[in-house]
Amino acid sequence: MAKMKAAMAAVLVMEKEGVTQAFGVPGAAINPLYSALRERQSIAHILARHVEGASHMAEGYTRAKAGNIGVCIGTSGPAGTDMITGLYSAIADSIPILCITGQAPRARLYKEDFQAVDIESISKPVTKWSVTVREPGQVPRAFQQAFNLMRSGRPGPVLIDLPFDVQMAEIEFDIDSYEPLPAYKPAATKAQAIKAIEMLQAAQRPLIVAGGGIINADASDLLVEFAELVGVPVIPTLMGWGAIPDDHPLMAGMCGLQTSHRYGNATLLASDFVLGIGNRWANRHTGSPEVYCKGRSFVHVDIESTQIGRVFNPDLGIVSDAKAALQQFIVVAKELRADGRLKDRGVWVQECRERKRTLLRKTNYESTPMKPQRVYQCMNNNFPRDTTYVSTIGLSQIAGAQFLHVFGPRQWINCGQAGPLGWTIPAALGVRTADPTRTIVALSGDYDFQFMVEELAVGAQFKLPYVHMVVNNSYLGLIRQAQRGFSMDYCVQLGFENINAPQLEGYGVDHKAVVEGLGCKFVRVYKQEEMGPAIQQANVWMAEFQVPVVIEVMLERVTNIAMGVEIDAINEFEELALTAADAPTAIGLLD
Repeated sequence: MAKMKAAMAAVLVMEKEGVTQAFGVPGAAINPLYSALRERQSIAHILARHVEGASHMAEGYTRAKAGNIGVCIGTSGPAGTDMITGLYSAIADSIPILCITGQAPRARLYKEDFQAVDIESISKPVTKWSVTVREPGQVPRAFQQAFNLMRSGRPGPVLIDLPFDVQMAEIEFDIDSYEPLPAYKPAATKAQAIKAIEMLQAAQRPLIVAGGGIINADASDLLVEFAELVGVPVIPTLMGWGAIPDDHPLMAGMCGLQTSHRYGNATLLASDFVLGIGNRWANRHTGSPEVYCKGRSFVHVDIESTQIGRVFNPDLGIVSDAKAALQQFIVVAKELRADGRLKDRGVWVQECRERKRTLLRKTNYESTPMKPQRVYQCMNNNFPRDTTYVSTIGLSQIAGAQFLHVFGPRQWINCGQAGPLGWTIPAALGVRTADPTRTIVALSGDYDFQFMVEELAVGAQFKLPYVHMVVNNSYLGLIRQAQRGFSMDYCVQLGFENINAPQLEGYGVDHKAVVEGLGCKFVRVYKQEEMGPAIQQANVWMAEFQVPVVIEVMLERVTNIAMGVEIDAINEFEELALTAADAPTAIGLLD
């Protein structure tokens, strides 16, 4: 049996589990693992500027491609606590990432040693499993268990904490006989599928709500096949956006309080049956169950049994992986079609398409400073169909989801439930690392952009080009809008007179100086006529220098984006589209 340090065994197991990329920040307590990484040269490593940034890079890497598992590494103490936000974001959206932390030697645990903290206990609420490995011989099996847990059932993150002396200890381990453990995923039965399709058949105005579980299961093609087979419109959640292309005739729009379309909400309210697949019934999608559920019956398919009935009790619950459920649904639907028993949904589909064509918000504003609605119209006109958008939270993201278009799975990469500011830059870098070829456009407000702006240096150092659109109104815009209900505008102003950049006229931070100081390229836009040339320039720079390019668009200071407290009570603060010229890039006019 081969003898090796436990740290080397960990690296060998990661190799066997398919890991080829890691993100992290080395430190004294994790140096044995880094020594093994250096010796093996099998797992590439990107040095983050902040350990939280490394965790979000790992998230972006996982979310970019089916089967990926991002790995982030840090030392003891604050490295682990810095990664808590990344773990929270990952578990909230069912994203598997592996966080590895160093730890003080076992003899120094619980003795207030330097940078020794009980990260196992701290991280347990935001992981599927968190463990401090106390026996060197358990290291390879802890990693084996970690990958099995991340892949089984509802995906999610794991943290492995390695004391320094555990990493350094010699163990016997045979990597040649090692095999990953088979992942467990619950699967719907045919009997359950028959019952669900019977309920769909009995409905007059059925809908499919497609959640992020469909993306995670790599089942978007099956969703489209099933929807086309039964002729039922689809409403994706924010996390499921892209599971069906926006211009597909059966894509009925997003429903919700914020990231939603007028036609999506109207169609949900007009329905009488909803088949939810791989979704959580998140409150920003549903609003109150009293409004969302009234007048309609529900089937809920989810990989995690405790999700069913958590928000409201469906008429039928099915515990299943989304892919397995869709496979069964297709089998049953094809049998009904062969017998001539599938209902014709043509009239209902046309009603949904008419709402998609007519219930629109205006985007074609000519004013300067620019309104965000016009910015997204310009983005629709200038970015290609296969663009991948990366965003987190704020009015920038909400407006983006209302006005941008997504045409495929994993082309909208967004942390949905946690929404940590600063997520966007490192996540975009993780996506770029996972896929060197795709068109990547990150979307931030000025505050999200400033939270982890130092990670742009990672993009410059490791040649990770992408476009970052920063819509700058020098405000905490979403919070300012929320403060309307309290009749205040308090502690949300980011603008100030910058003594080094008077040309900004009170907008505050000079992002050009910051971005260029971090080794990237920058262009500032004031008018819609400048957007196309700015994007063209960004493409030239990315090709020449292989670094991120930031396009800052100077917005009007105060804009209120449509949202409300219920899906039937959305406040439309801005003008609605009355003609096609008011919303020339609206998907309902293009599909």
